[in-house]
Amino acid sequence: MNERRNTIIRRRDVLLVVTASAVAAAAGAGAGAASTPSARTDRAVRRDKRRPQYQANSPEVQDFYRVNRYPGK
Repeated sequence: MNERRNTIIRRRDVLLVVTASAVAAAAGAGAGAASTPSARTDRAVRRDKRRPQYQANSPEVQDFYRVNRYPGK
């Protein structure tokens, strides 16, 4: 009874437990979010990402290049 147990907790073990619990929490949160219906589907989001972000012939883009054009020599 008088013997004392020497349990050594290494930093690596603590980091492993913290990382595993964070991954488990993220997986649980991700599963709940995936099961809820959303207004936009994944396909619509991917389609929007592929669209060009600006029109090359838009007035804003033309003004940008006109203002930043160097004067001719």
